Amino acid sequence: MTDPRHSTDPALEFDRPVDAGDDTDAGTTRAGTAGAPAGTLSPAEKAATREEHLRLAEGALVRADDLVAGYVPGVNILRGCDFYLQEGELVGIIGPNGAGKSTLLKTIFGLIPVRSGAVSLRGEDITSAPAHRLVSLGVGYVPQNNNVFPSLTIEENMQMGAYLRPKVFKERFSYVSDLFPMLGERRSTKAGSLSGGERQMVAMGRALMMEPSVLLLDEPSAGLSPAYQDEVFIRCRRINATGVSIIMVEQNARRCLQICDRGYVLDQGRNAYTDTGESLMHDPKVIELYLGTLAKAR
Repeated sequence: MTDPRHSTDPALEFDRPVDAGDDTDAGTTRAGTAGAPAGTLSPAEKAATREEHLRLAEGALVRADDLVAGYVPGVNILRGCDFYLQEGELVGIIGPNGAGKSTLLKTIFGLIPVRSGAVSLRGEDITSAPAHRLVSLGVGYVPQNNNVFPSLTIEENMQMGAYLRPKVFKERFSYVSDLFPMLGERRSTKAGSLSGGERQMVAMGRALMMEPSVLLLDEPSAGLSPAYQDEVFIRCRRINATGVSIIMVEQNARRCLQICDRGYVLDQGRNAYTDTGESLMHDPKVIELYLGTLAKAR
């Protein structure tokens, strides 16, 4: 069996261990842009610069500026990270293990302490805001793990999703069941008895019960069979088509870029590249560094 650390399979690319060198200062090792003269930057590299971010993020629905954040004192995972989401977009975040993808999502949702920088929603500062306030403002969050109440039925999980607005339960459950028919058909089934893919549907459905305008998805396809992975991506696109703006962190980089409007490639806590999903899929540097050599043949 081939050692996955030496595999050229792009599906394994983001499962490789983080090099010890990743703890060095991101400003001196940032992929693609470190030490490169401004005139040599590719469009995706240029769009990832601070100057371009300030220009392009004007009027964004969600905006993060120069974020520095981490889990423990003295250790920063995000090291000056910028991000923005425009109304109606589906934006994907990819990158190697340890790049700060999930940390960025959790920081936007107020779960990680912000040491400097700011996060805003429709121009309103939401930096480190508590989860209940963000939910009331229209932000939904689906974590990667432990994202359902296993002892509760599907219907009870949906009720928990509408806890702050119980009067809208019937209307919202009808909406969610239209997106995920399984939820309505098996409403009395305990969530703990479901497969991984079915649990993911429950988690996404519960997050939609409060009618969010922004949905944060942390690696929704992780651990799922290929069939369920495709189902999740199809559902994400369908949710986005209903008017919900989506930020998706995803380990299946190529599939994520296929469906997203724009993508960010994070490396060592900073933006390395940002462009349309289609452009990033065909960017030679992104292919070489993050998608694997097999991507060249596709």
